[in-house]
Parts: sequence; C-alpha cells; structure tokens
Amino acid sequence: MKRALISVYDKTGIIPFTKKLIELGYEIISTGGTFKLLTEAGCQVRTVESITGFPEIFEGRLKTLHPLIHGGLLGKKNSELHQKQALDAQIDWIDIVVVNLYPFYETMTKINVTEAEIIENIDIGGPAMIRSAAKNHDRVCVITNPVDFDLVIDEIQATNDTTLATRRRLAAKAFSLTAEYDAMISRYFQKEEYPEKISLPYTLNAILRYGENPHQSAALYETKAKVPFSVVTAQQLHGKQLSYNNIQDGNAALCLLKEFTDPTVIALKHMNPCGLASDNDIGIAWQKAYQADPISIFGGIVASNREVTLAMAKQMAKIFLEIIMAPAFEPAALKVLMEKKNIRLLTFDMGESKPSHLVTTVRGGVLMQSSDDGVYESLTFPTEKKPTEAQLEQLLFAYKIVKHVKSNAIVLTKDNMTVGIGAGQMNRVGAAKIAIEQAKEQCQGAVMASDAFFPMNDTVSLAIENGIVAIIQPGGSIKDQDSIDVCNQKGVAMVFTFMRHFKH
Repeated sequence: MKRALISVYDKTGIIPFTKKLIELGYEIISTGGTFKLLTEAGCQVRTVESITGFPEIFEGRLKTLHPLIHGGLLGKKNSELHQKQALDAQIDWIDIVVVNLYPFYETMTKINVTEAEIIENIDIGGPAMIRSAAKNHDRVCVITNPVDFDLVIDEIQATNDTTLATRRRLAAKAFSLTAEYDAMISRYFQKEEYPEKISLPYTLNAILRYGENPHQSAALYETKAKVPFSVVTAQQLHGKQLSYNNIQDGNAALCLLKEFTDPTVIALKHMNPCGLASDNDIGIAWQKAYQADPISIFGGIVASNREVTLAMAKQMAKIFLEIIMAPAFEPAALKVLMEKKNIRLLTFDMGESKPSHLVTTVRGGVLMQSSDDGVYESLTFPTEKKPTEAQLEQLLFAYKIVKHVKSNAIVLTKDNMTVGIGAGQMNRVGAAKIAIEQAKEQCQGAVMASDAFFPMNDTVSLAIENGIVAIIQPGGSIKDQDSIDVCNQKGVAMVFTFMRHFKH
C-alpha cells in the first residue's frame, strides 16, 4: 500500500485532497491538528505516533523527527542495500509528503508579539520532512502548496503515480520554500545592518512580456511585506499588463510622491519627473503639473496623492498616458478613463512606511544601502541675503523633487510647481542649462535646487543671470565660498542642507 504523510498549518483544500488519496488506495499518516481535522471529516488516518511508537513531546516540538519517518522518506526503493536496511529496521516507504510551515513571518510581524511566540513559530519538523522528501524526489512526491493538489491527483488517476518531471518541479518549489523560510528567520536574528551573508526572499509576481527592451526577458518578484506607495502591491483596475519600464517608472513616481502631503500630482517619464505641482485643489495641481512640460508628458505616467476627479479624467483622457496612479478614482472618472483601452489605471496604498534598505544588482554581486529617507540634515544660510519665508518654503519644495531626479540634477520651481528640470548630465552646469532652457521666462523669480554641491561658481552665475532669486544645495565643496561670493555680489539667497542626494 502506498502512503502519504500529511501535516499542514495551512489546511486549505486538504480534506478533499486527502479523501481522493484514500480513494486511490493511499494510507494516510498525520499529526496534531491535521489529524484531528481529517478524522473529524471522516477520513481514516493513522497518527505518526502509531508508526514510531514514540509520543509527541516538548509541547509538539518533537514528533516527526524519527528514523521510521525520515527513513521512509530518504530510502532508495531501487537500492538493494536500502531495501534490506529498511526491512531490518521495519521502515515502510512514504510516497507522498504534504507539508507547509508554521507562519513565522506572519507571527513576527504581529502587533505586540513576544519573542517567545516568534521563536515557537520556527518550524523544525516541517522543513526537515520537506527537505528529506525533496532530496529523494526520484520516488517521493513533496507538496508544499495547495495549488498543486489537482495536478498530483490527475497524474495518479492517469498513471497510478506522479511523473518524475512533476516530482522534480515540486522538489524545486519545496527547496525554494525552505530557503525563503530560513532567510526570513536569519534576517530576524541578524542584528548587524550588513551581515556577513544575506538571503533575499522574493516570490514570483508575474512573468513580464519583455524587459527594458523587447529582446530582453523579465519577471517581477515581490517581498512578503506589503509596503505602501508600492507599484508592486497596487491594484490594477484597467489596462494591459504593466511592462518592466512601467514598473520602474511607477516606482520612481510613487517614491517621489511619498515626499508630499499637500495635494500633489506628478508627471513622469523615464524615471525622471517632467512636471510636478502641489496646490490646495488637486485639480489645479494636475493642471500645473501638465503645464510644467506638456511635451514630455506624452507617453508618460501620472501619479496623484488624492482621488482623481471627473474633471481631471476628462483632461487626462485627451493625452496619451501609459499609467495613471492614485489612491482612488471617482466612479465617473473611472468610466471616462476606461474608455481608453490600453491605459493602465492603478490604486495604491498611502500608509506609513518603515525605513528600509535598497538592493541594486551589479555584475557578480549586489549593492545594499539604507534608503534615502531624509531631505536635509540642517539648514544654514551662508549668504548675506537670507531667503524670505515664502522662498524657503519654495526651496524645500524644490529640494524634495531634486532628490528624486537622476544626477547631475537641477530643479527650478515657482509657485509650487516645476518650471525647469535638468536630469542625468555629466556636469552640473549642463543640467542647469537644460532646466533654464525649459523654464524660459519662468526663470524670473524662480528658485533652484541642486542635488549636490557646486564644484565651481559657473552654475550659480548662470542661474542668477537668468533670474533665479534663491538657491538650495548641500554645500561641502572646497570652493563653496566662490558660489557664496557670487550670490553676495548679486543679492541672491543661498541655503545649505548638508545632505547630498545623488541618484544614479
């Protein structure tokens, strides 16, 4: 008689699956709560104790770690030596293992959870059985996810067994599960910010149509943590699947949007904002963000931190946009936008988020750093002319934006909207020229933000010549005084933040 060992925390679908196995002639072995559930459902089930002759002890910590269980999993049926040793030890083969694990992550992230409760939810017997069965997948089928129940039953019904290809694929899933589980436990115990070894547990979210370019393949993976302002966990209401570039752009937009609490709209293209504005009225904020660069927004994405109204939707519908993201859409606005077949409409969570670390791949390794959560360290005013209260508010508005623009970056703002953005240049004066050229006459009375210090006074001189009235920058150059002197000569205010925001 073939045998299946079933011991699951997540009991989804386990009763009908077990009943089908019994119908197919399998003897069922089980433990604890799973045994109780199955017997109450009318299934004939044996306890692990009846196999091992050894009771569960240590409050259930020890029950399946026994030679009569793991021998039944690890023994090779096609080995004469294993067959003899199994007979001598009275070990019977186990053909199917159905196991999933204690909810360590869910327990760890509960409010007011104790360390003792977290430790108790480190599963030991489950991973051991999974790994034993997966190692011996040549004859043992290991199932760790209820989505595979039907496949296994269909194969057994068709061939009286599972195929080697299926067992191998399920073994890979099993090892991935235990690797992810151990990685989460390891991260819990690690107190160093940058430990000697790291494991990054991610789960496949979707296979994408292609990568950054059509000849590249790509997939999206997600963490267990459901973080706010995330395009990964956003709900898509309409449109075709997000592309690799859509996801990159969506992430850049939401990271920038997170900086603002006032009603704000961002237009973004190729991971750089092309227009951003804040206003007491979200509809006006949208109009100003659009007017900031009505050319570059074509084929871009829009993100709003307030509900999209019908009036906004009617205007947005006139433009070719890839994505519109907001915490909500008015029903009438949604109806208008959904008339456009391909536009993606997403809603996202705006909750509070915790500081985190960012990981970037490089050939042969990864770079890890803490997230850039600050805006400035402290504010000092090195020039003779000090910014007015209104200018300082505008300077900080601009500095939040330049933080999210690719370096070298210059941002010009006026009346809580961008008027010029220079991104990704090899020198800072080049970025300033682009921003000034875009702003044109709007430079008059605008303020300028730089993501890093000025190594020379040429950028400051150019800005002042074009009507900039106040400048914010990190400071820290050995030639800071040169830029300060130019500002003093022209009666322009400058602010130091002592926090650089390079973005490569």
